[in-house]
Amino acid sequence: MNDTWLVAGLGNPGPKYAGNRHNVGRMVIDVLARRTSSSLTSHKARAHVADARLGVLPGGAPGPRVVLAIPGTYMNLSGEPVSALLRFYDIPPERLLVVHDELDLPPSTLRLKRGGGEGGHNGLRSISASTGTKDYVRLRVGIGRPPGRMDAADFVLRDFSPAERPELLVTLEEAADAVEQVVTEGLEKAQLRLHTA
Repeated sequence: MNDTWLVAGLGNPGPKYAGNRHNVGRMVIDVLARRTSSSLTSHKARAHVADARLGVLPGGAPGPRVVLAIPGTYMNLSGEPVSALLRFYDIPPERLLVVHDELDLPPSTLRLKRGGGEGGHNGLRSISASTGTKDYVRLRVGIGRPPGRMDAADFVLRDFSPAERPELLVTLEEAADAVEQVVTEGLEKAQLRLHTA
């Protein structure tokens, strides 16, 4: 049985979008790559990937193999590279963990779940369509609602402000912890730890 996980962080490519709220999923992958001393390299599936071991198992053995991935496409086409990577690495969709921004959660709130709707998130909609299933794990990273009458589409494409950066850095580390816990301890234990903290 292939116990490898595919961990995909969603966002948009290029420096113009790098600091956007919509790119928080990609930021978490960068943290995980740094933690595992791995470099993201270009893959034929139109993604940047790193093959790594995440965490440490009881007894000190290296944690499970993970493929860290950042789709090279725009958000609304995320499903194509994600489904191609699942096929390439022979990973079942139930071992896919997608990290994404979430308007319906307060800033810096983290929530784990398997399956469910896409909540209007175009990246999730694309992944569900391309993989043919909604039965994958999502780590939702809260970015809050737009202020006043600002359009949600404009809000997610805005950078985190300098005042938000210190809290964001903490949130990214906590999100990376949550990914590590899912991979090493399973979803239920990770949910219990995260949601009762």
